[in-house]
Amino acid sequence: MSISVIFEDGALLVLDKPAGLLSVPGKGEGKRDCLSARVQARFPDALVVHRLDMATSGLMLMARGVPAQRNLSMAFASREVAKRYCAIVSGNLASAVPSAPDTWGVIDLPIAADWPHRPLRIIDAKHGKPSVTRWRLVPPKAHTPHTPLTSQVPFRNPADFDRSAPFTRLDLEPVTGRSHQLRVHLAALGYPILGDALYAPPSVQARSNRLLLHASALSLAHPLTGQTMAFASIPPF
Repeated sequence: MSISVIFEDGALLVLDKPAGLLSVPGKGEGKRDCLSARVQARFPDALVVHRLDMATSGLMLMARGVPAQRNLSMAFASREVAKRYCAIVSGNLASAVPSAPDTWGVIDLPIAADWPHRPLRIIDAKHGKPSVTRWRLVPPKAHTPHTPLTSQVPFRNPADFDRSAPFTRLDLEPVTGRSHQLRVHLAALGYPILGDALYAPPSVQARSNRLLLHASALSLAHPLTGQTMAFASIPPF
């Protein structure tokens, strides 16, 4: 699995993580290989700011040096980093879409740790933390990879998944950043992500050999200069 460096300068790295690779080392000797270790072999000053699930592909940031890490961590904590994902879910969501074109729907369901079955998460109205996800159907027109975050990131035509049953391609924007938030929210709606080994029933898991969830766009202020920057990654499905 190769890691593409989308952008680099003295303060910031923007990387394209492949599915199936840990973001940071896991517990146990067999889980030392990860994106952060590979990047630090080339950029020794690279520091972790946020993570993607092992099964999720796409854009991930790392800071270069402590000042940049501090600034980026504060930006994530204050929700100043805009993130967008592309997903393919089981079922036809068209009947639930707001009538106006390009209108976003909202999933507002609290998420808590499923303690007997960790690391799973569950919807829990009593103990869960506020969790909000914006979603929309992918518009029919594709744009260039350099489109701003407010526009649709393009996708490749050949997709390696079972199309024999209904599916829907979505844009997703997590307003909050809970673990497994997008996966849990979509499963709770009744539209689990194809290939999701944690939250989808076996029939939906079997429709793809990977989780069809990709971090497709990021927009943020540069941690040192404050310049607005936007990055995009074409989903590989």
